[in-house]
Amino acid sequence: MEQGPYKYIRDGNGKVSRVFRIGTRKSQLARIQTDSVAEKLKELYPELNLEIVGMSTLGDKILDTALSKIGEKSLFTKELENALERNEVDLVVHSLKDLPTTLPAGFTIGAVLKRENPHDAVVLHPKHVGKTLGTLPDSSVIGTSSLRRAAQLKKRFPHLEFKDIRGNLNTRLKKLDEKEDYAAIILAAAGLGRMGWDNRISQILGPEDCMYAVGQGALAVEVRARDLDILEMVSVLHHPETVLRCITERAFLRCLEGGCSVPVAVNTDVKDSQLYLTGAVYSLDGSDSLKETMQTSIAADDKSVDEEVDERVQRVGVTASKICGGAQDRAERLGIDLANLLLSKGAKEILTVARQLNDAR
Repeated sequence: MEQGPYKYIRDGNGKVSRVFRIGTRKSQLARIQTDSVAEKLKELYPELNLEIVGMSTLGDKILDTALSKIGEKSLFTKELENALERNEVDLVVHSLKDLPTTLPAGFTIGAVLKRENPHDAVVLHPKHVGKTLGTLPDSSVIGTSSLRRAAQLKKRFPHLEFKDIRGNLNTRLKKLDEKEDYAAIILAAAGLGRMGWDNRISQILGPEDCMYAVGQGALAVEVRARDLDILEMVSVLHHPETVLRCITERAFLRCLEGGCSVPVAVNTDVKDSQLYLTGAVYSLDGSDSLKETMQTSIAADDKSVDEEVDERVQRVGVTASKICGGAQDRAERLGIDLANLLLSKGAKEILTVARQLNDAR
């Protein structure tokens, strides 16, 4: 039964309890990701009533155009956010890399779950099994719809050719296997792992070959910022190290004003309470690039241990009131400082040209 904006159910004993509706894209991977979050919530709150609501997004519908050409930052998120705004769902599960660095007013990321492998993976056509990008024959065609991947790999493997490939994971693998159009495709290792397709990964691309996208490999739960009870409920899913890494990555991207339509890549690491961020920008063919690394301390400050953290503070869209505020501030600052360093060396010019060339393609 609906009562105001919320949904309730009555059990056999007449007890009424609220149902929390989780919005998700309809693709198989999105459902697997959403189910995994729902399971975690049920483990933590066994009494919880959850209902999963699947919906199609613009990015799922426009399959014949390269993502970077559509020019919409919230391709895979807008419809889900509309449902959140209309109180049709109460929380939404996303791949964090699909979420713009600036969220619409009234929304926040209430949980960033432990990151899985953030790197990209090479999936070969069955006839090339055992090869790597380096050993594929000259002029082999590699499928990727990501400007970031293509820019880095063109520079690193000049003997290969790169072509757009769209569709969900199932569709892309089908296109690879059933036709002779591609020698290999590049996909996120985390998505392949969640689908149980690790056996198709022939090569994981390390940072020397291809740095990853901002937020890649992490799941995020988006909620209405005013729903403090839901924010509190999902906040236990936050993974502190992932939160800090993703805050610094998102701050870097936001400062560069990068989205799907420009090649921006990152690599983060935490060692001995130090957060390391490597960030780079590329021309479309990878011939022009800027790359730098900076670091900051993320050790909890003595003074911040007892400090009340303002529940409503968002950092690049993330609300994480149980994680040291000082560490979050320093992570955000690191991203901004690194972006400004690249901008001072000419990053804006590289990205502007990349954007113009991409628009003209």
